[in-house]
Amino acid sequence: MLWIAALVLGIGAGYLAGGRIDNLSRLRFKWPWIVVGALVVRAAILLTPLRHVDGVQFLYLAALTALVAWTLWQVEIVRGIWLIAVGSALNLVVIATNGARMPVAPELAGSLVHSGQVGQYTLLTAETNLNWLADWIALPGVGRWLPEAYSPGDVVVALGIGVVIALAMRSQIGSMETRPRIVSDPP
Repeated sequence: MLWIAALVLGIGAGYLAGGRIDNLSRLRFKWPWIVVGALVVRAAILLTPLRHVDGVQFLYLAALTALVAWTLWQVEIVRGIWLIAVGSALNLVVIATNGARMPVAPELAGSLVHSGQVGQYTLLTAETNLNWLADWIALPGVGRWLPEAYSPGDVVVALGIGVVIALAMRSQIGSMETRPRIVSDPP
């Protein structure tokens, strides 16, 4: 839900900055199916009986690694996507250092408190590495609509989504703006 809120806020910011919604149709990504694949892996591990299979968290870690690499690959094509890369990398680091699972604060963990770990999630404990990067953020005032725990990486990803949308809406040529390069013909 955080990402949906980021989309809405990005569109709002894009309009306030004089952008146009139709500029979003000009966003072009290389190999967008990598994102779809990573989201499918995440959903499958979270929502299917796979969540109870030990070792499946490493599949999620691989999908997140591919997603971080993909966002880095897009940096010169899509303005602002570097924020999504940074947020995803923060999540990747905390997951990689905690047995390929994202730690979740007990007060936000729901049924995870009883099992200790499910799929790509584990309960945050005193032994958790980099606990400040774990899922411990509950957005105040919107908990009824966003009843999930978020990590600092998730917040940076959401900020990145909003920035990408707002910048793409402002752009006259969408995401195809790249940094100018000096190109010369060989002598």
